[in-house]
Amino acid sequence: MDSKNVGIYVHIPFCKQKCQYCDFKSYSGKENLIDTYIKWVKYELKEIGEGNQLDYKNHLDKLAIINTIYIGGGTPSFIDSKNIVEIMQTIQNNYTIEKNAEVTIEVNPGTVTKKKLQDYFQSGINRISIGLQSTKQELLSELGRIHSYDDFKHTYQLAREVGFKNINIDLMIGLPNQTLQDVEESLSEIIQLNPEHISVYSLIVEEGTPLYKLIENKTLKLPDEELERKMYWKVKNMLQENGYEHYEISNFAKPNYFSKHNMNCWKQEEYIGVGAAAHSYTNGVRFSNVDTIEEYIHNYETKNEVDNLIFHEKQTKESKMKEYMMLGLRKIKGVQIQDFKEKFGENPIYLYHTELEKLIKKNLLEIDGDAIRLTNKGIDFANLVWGEFV
Repeated sequence: MDSKNVGIYVHIPFCKQKCQYCDFKSYSGKENLIDTYIKWVKYELKEIGEGNQLDYKNHLDKLAIINTIYIGGGTPSFIDSKNIVEIMQTIQNNYTIEKNAEVTIEVNPGTVTKKKLQDYFQSGINRISIGLQSTKQELLSELGRIHSYDDFKHTYQLAREVGFKNINIDLMIGLPNQTLQDVEESLSEIIQLNPEHISVYSLIVEEGTPLYKLIENKTLKLPDEELERKMYWKVKNMLQENGYEHYEISNFAKPNYFSKHNMNCWKQEEYIGVGAAAHSYTNGVRFSNVDTIEEYIHNYETKNEVDNLIFHEKQTKESKMKEYMMLGLRKIKGVQIQDFKEKFGENPIYLYHTELEKLIKKNLLEIDGDAIRLTNKGIDFANLVWGEFV
């Protein structure tokens, strides 16, 4: 049998403070659970690596080669770096890792020291993703971020000093009270730092978050849709003019620095999620672990680890093909027709001729050579395009 590439995602759900907009499964004020949680994350990693994990995860055998590792959160840099080092050692001891595997950790300024960064680098982590969001202090404060722009610059400088040659910076647009000039100034400052990768996300206000309440009661006001779109195209044009390739709706990179972790997800490749609330995709099955730290720990301590698993979907060929289209149309180069044929033995042009005709007529999609991809108008209305393949 041929080996197959698999990614590993490790979820660190601890934060110093929850941001106003955050809807992720992350928690502040639970530092007393960190050591116990890490103990069981290492156990889960070992069980999967040895092929002992129950139910959906038991497919992972010695034929799996790990080509990406992603430690996300929460705020992985909030916890002691020795925990991260132990997680990396557990992965290295129990899995076959590709020589040039991409290994990423998310960090937030204000939670990082030079010692932590050195520990990450020496443990085999080779990519840092820094959550900045904006260079403007008043916008950072409104979002509930705990850091200043100076904190971020210090973190970035330390990461370079330690030896990191692959750094991503996260920015946000469409923030309350944000102007087009704010976006332009933030981007100009970031471009001068010359990171390898920049992710720019439009703010999504999730119901139940503190930010949602502030907007509902009109304490804060979001930019209108037209201004938010102007921000997006300003970002796209400025980054492309400065040598960044726009390779996915929200992601820009220097040549050879596309995020392998993200690209694998958009190519529908397999990954294993470890820790509370982590999602996995293997053998056409999507599943996750329970959301709360307490329940995750309790199920291991009472030897009911199977209760940690939540089944989401067993894909049919039809649902798998539709998802492949939807994920592929996130990429600026779109879905390669030949790749689709090789994967599924079907031609997407014939298979989805009704949907494609409709979207082409509306100038949301185009077929260019071997690619089906979003037009510029399609980028602005991508949700309508993806909705055709749900």
